[in-house]
Amino acid sequence: MGTPHANDTCAVAHGDIPPVTGERTLVAIFAGPVADHLLRYGADLGYRTFLVDPDKDRGGAADLPPLDATADVVVTDHHRPELGPVLRDVLTQPVRWVGVMGNPRHPAPHIPALTELGVPAADIARVHRPIGLNIGSRTPAEIAIAALAGLIADRNGRPGGFEF
Repeated sequence: MGTPHANDTCAVAHGDIPPVTGERTLVAIFAGPVADHLLRYGADLGYRTFLVDPDKDRGGAADLPPLDATADVVVTDHHRPELGPVLRDVLTQPVRWVGVMGNPRHPAPHIPALTELGVPAADIARVHRPIGLNIGSRTPAEIAIAALAGLIADRNGRPGGFEF
């Protein structure tokens, strides 16, 4: 180990002690480039990661695993016809956080999809959109970083950005 540091945060940053992340689960719904980056970076951040995609040909688990209050769920494609049923199933579990990626200037497609399935308004309100920090993301990697940074800020009770 290296030189001892004044506080644990500094010691973790220098690799002197392992980080204590607690139990964290990250579920990416729908396979694609953003999901690939979310899962890769999420694993680096200490999350147990899962990919769920109802289309078995896309490489994810077809069914949602049992989830608990350690789970953050990110829906990476709001154009998929399975959006409503998958979100309905997520909302039956005690997940910590659920969000749908999408441009905030466009209508949120999950609201009518869930309403049509009879999901109560209070459950629909649990779904965050847009998600992530507003960093002007354009590429799948940038979108994943913004989403994960937003999740970290939320877990730590912080607003994100450069205000401390």
